[in-house]
Amino acid sequence: MGEMKLHCEVEVISRHLPALGLRNRGKGVRAVLSLCQQTSRSQPSARAFLLISTLKDKRGTRYELRENIEQFFTKFVDEGKATVRLKEPPVDICLSKANSSSLKGFLSAVRLAHRGCKVDIPVSTLTPVKTSEFENFKTKMVITSKKDYPLSKNFPYSLEHLQTSYCGLVRVDMRMLCLKNLRKLDLSHNHIKKLPATIGDLIHLQELNLNDNHLESFSVALCQSTLQKSLRTLDLSKNKIKALPVQFCQLHELTNLKLDDNELIQFPCKIGQLINLRFLSAARNKLPFLPSEFRNLSLEYLDLFGNTFEQPKVLPVIKLQAPLTLLESSARTILYNRIPYGSHIIPFHLCQDLDTAKTCVCGRFCLNSFIQGTTTMNLHSVAHTVVLVDNMGGTEAPIVSYFCSLGCYVNSSDMLK
Repeated sequence: MGEMKLHCEVEVISRHLPALGLRNRGKGVRAVLSLCQQTSRSQPSARAFLLISTLKDKRGTRYELRENIEQFFTKFVDEGKATVRLKEPPVDICLSKANSSSLKGFLSAVRLAHRGCKVDIPVSTLTPVKTSEFENFKTKMVITSKKDYPLSKNFPYSLEHLQTSYCGLVRVDMRMLCLKNLRKLDLSHNHIKKLPATIGDLIHLQELNLNDNHLESFSVALCQSTLQKSLRTLDLSKNKIKALPVQFCQLHELTNLKLDDNELIQFPCKIGQLINLRFLSAARNKLPFLPSEFRNLSLEYLDLFGNTFEQPKVLPVIKLQAPLTLLESSARTILYNRIPYGSHIIPFHLCQDLDTAKTCVCGRFCLNSFIQGTTTMNLHSVAHTVVLVDNMGGTEAPIVSYFCSLGCYVNSSDMLK
């Protein structure tokens, strides 16, 4: 007898349940799947079956495989999910939280067994699964010292929450990037200087904590990765970040952003696009003023204490063109009509210009022809709870405003107080 194994979560669903008016639990249990084959003198061709063992039932339940599979469902195999539909008994074996490459190999072997082919697997005796095998199902691991950091042993593939703090890491361990089920990654209190773009391949990552490292930037590649759809909490406090790219505002699912104790000299100009942001702290940075789109935020909590806010300038900066250049005119048209653009259509530097276009108070856009003014803004207009911005009890901060024409400037009563 020989066997090969797969660690995953399993739910066995009887297709008779709906007819009986019953429903399945809808929740998988941790299991070890073994693909076994038996040969005997009376039956020279291998008899293959699937053995599903759980912590409660280590001896396992057998399912015959040869010519007994009705269908495979493998659309989400890259996410570690698949379903094997058996003829007898009429059940669907739903697999999830598997290592995707192990799952693919296991399913290939199951297909061969179904066709009656001999599967080339090592020979061993069929014994009940040991309790230690279920340790592979760890979903949380917290390491808070160098001596506990695993050097020779891999991280359990099923981890959903990994914390490695105070481990002296100077870079992100590439083994972490294979943990496709990760939802929370805490790398705080290390010496990491740069983030690999492949963090963006962690498609379920919701929380990323990089507090107290040596980061100087947050890359455009990460802003344009799958983190756009998954990342909700990001802690970049206590680093050396001077600015965030304009593409940072494409992380639309962010609800909680911590940027305290950096060297920020500005927020990204499109910060108003972070429509789900509720908690924002950027205390003790070097912000001289807020970008005009800051007005579009709708926060529950805001902390901008200890920044180097400047007094609003009395006179505006006037950079109006007359007539508008062809570049200015066409850029305004593209942005106003929301015409899609990209570096495959127009030169990259023009894309950058369009990405960083200023928004006039009237809602239109301007590139190089504008009037720039600064006013004070009461932070309570964008946040329910506001931490005082200084020791004098202030809740106001300077904000930049742009005007695409003299008419817009004159019509803005704020600027003419």
